[in-house]
Amino acid sequence: MTDFEALAAQAGVALTQPALAGLRVYRDMLLEWNRHMDLTSVAEGDVAARHFLDSLLPLSRPGLLPDGARVIDVGTGAGFPGMPLAIARPDFQVTLLEAQTKRCQFLEAVRDTLALKNVVVVNGRAEIAGQSDAYRETFDRAVARAVAPMNVLCEYLLPFVRLGGEAVCWKGPAVAQEEADGRAAARRLGGGLGLLLPARGLAVQLRSHRAGLIGIIGACRALGRCEGSGLCRIAAVVRGCLP
Repeated sequence: MTDFEALAAQAGVALTQPALAGLRVYRDMLLEWNRHMDLTSVAEGDVAARHFLDSLLPLSRPGLLPDGARVIDVGTGAGFPGMPLAIARPDFQVTLLEAQTKRCQFLEAVRDTLALKNVVVVNGRAEIAGQSDAYRETFDRAVARAVAPMNVLCEYLLPFVRLGGEAVCWKGPAVAQEEADGRAAARRLGGGLGLLLPARGLAVQLRSHRAGLIGIIGACRALGRCEGSGLCRIAAVVRGCLP
């Protein structure tokens, strides 16, 4: 098994051979471009687990990202989690929202190199794009990884989500300290923070330490500005470290 195959198997994520090939090209481009611009500070040997597999972890939980979903990745940076999701799942329609122009140029280069017809790159800020008719309340899923605390994520992500859609954020163990503020933010949007439910755990050997990517799904049920009907939910995929 190759690096991506072995990691994906541990996480219970199924990847096709074309997806594996695309992820490898993306990784190589990331490392090459990172020599000239600030894309990641993660050590080269850790990139597969800490960026790529981490981004794909929700695919191990059926239904969290449904077939054919329209997804927006808010504050995508170097493309995580949206680009790996688009490569692994060609049925997804993925919009990558990033404020830094140079990073958008990198994302466009990856998209064009891999001929990804399901990826759109948008150079913009979440607080502005979320108020645009082109993006507001139009996505099945809004995702974000390592962007902001839970209360801020509620405000960033939920404007993009359609009625009945969900927002999914990648969080570390500090989410426990963010819960109260997240609950208050959800209430301001007309909802509330739900239960944290454990997802499939994963132990990955990294160069510097043994880390566990521990998925926890947290439901934040919100009506937002929509009155009378409809349901949005924000979920946290929480990563922690194992001894």
